[in-house]
Amino acid sequence: MYDIKPGLIIGFHGCDTDVRDKLLNQPDEIMISQKPYDWLGHGLYFWENNYDRAMQWAVEKKNRGGINNPGVIGAVLQLGHCCDLLESKYLRLLSRSFDTMRIDYQKIGRSIPQNLNMPSDKFNNKLLRYLDCAVIEFMHLELTENTHITPDQTSNSLWRPFDSTRCAFIEGGPAFDGSCLHEKTHIQICIRNPNCIKGFFMPRREIDYQEWLHQLQRFPSDFASN
Repeated sequence: MYDIKPGLIIGFHGCDTDVRDKLLNQPDEIMISQKPYDWLGHGLYFWENNYDRAMQWAVEKKNRGGINNPGVIGAVLQLGHCCDLLESKYLRLLSRSFDTMRIDYQKIGRSIPQNLNMPSDKFNNKLLRYLDCAVIEFMHLELTENTHITPDQTSNSLWRPFDSTRCAFIEGGPAFDGSCLHEKTHIQICIRNPNCIKGFFMPRREIDYQEWLHQLQRFPSDFASN
């Protein structure tokens, strides 16, 4: 009953400026991430209302040699039917999917993936989320194969394929000595259904509002429209 996320939110995607410009000019050509260590499974990733963290991620990726020119693109998102891992019922669903996946892996003699640390991460935040990605993708596959979606987009089952996945992550070191708050904590969104992306935009540079008002009062003609 309350599964659909109402309203619109802003997300920011860190990337190379070439990718940013292509999304701005060709917004229907969306490339999703399908890496085996994606934190929330496969999809297009956004930092929820967090431009600075998106740019920080892009700069760090450049430093690792992953991109040439770090940039950020903004997007207007509607999460739709969202697997929100800040809600208990979705965590229970994911736990049940893990139990089923573990049984299936045992039957075929396959080892369960593990979340791993990156050598460059001194805080050991398990940045390579092989296990989490595998379980989330297993859950999505179960829902896709076991659920019948009728033409009017209603479902005969309580569970149906998700449009997006959302979760909060505690990351990085303490924000200050002795703190339980962490400097890179954020909310991440993974969009699976491209229709959830209502549009892309180039983020504006933030201005000093008080200084802007001061300049407006001093030079009103410079701000007048023609």
